Amino acid sequence: MSSNTAKDVVRSFYETDLLNDQEAFSKYLHPEIELYWNSSFGFRKKDFSAIKIMLEQMASSFETFRCEISHILAEENMVTVRYTYFAKTIENPDKEEAIAHFISIWELKDGKLYKGYQISQQGENTSENLETFILK
Repeated sequence: MSSNTAKDVVRSFYETDLLNDQEAFSKYLHPEIELYWNSSFGFRKKDFSAIKIMLEQMASSFETFRCEISHILAEENMVTVRYTYFAKTIENPDKEEAIAHFISIWELKDGKLYKGYQISQQGENTSENLETFILK
C-alpha cells in the first residue's frame, strides 16, 4: 500500500461520524485490530469488540462528536496522526469543547487499521493549543 493511500484511509476514518455510522467499523477496522493506548487514565489494550463498545458508550454521552486533524504523516503502510476530538455533551449541547488530544501510529493491513499505538490526554480549550489546528 502506498503512503498516500494509507494516509487517505486513516484520514477518512477519523473524518467519519463514528458515533452514527455503524458500517465504519467493518470498513476501516481490521477484524484482528489491536490498539495499545496510553492515556492520562492508564494503559489499555483494545480489540475490535472493545473499540466498538467504547464508541457505542460514547454515543450515549455526546450530542455531536468530531475530529480535527492537525498533522498526518505516512511511510508505506504506517501512518502517524495528531488530532483532537471535539464534542457537545448531552449536559451542555450548546458548547463544543475539546474532549481529548491524541497522537496515534497506525499500521495498516488489507487497507484497514490493524495495529495502533496511541497516546492521549484530556482536552484543553486554550487558544494556543487550538491554534495548531487552524495553522494546518
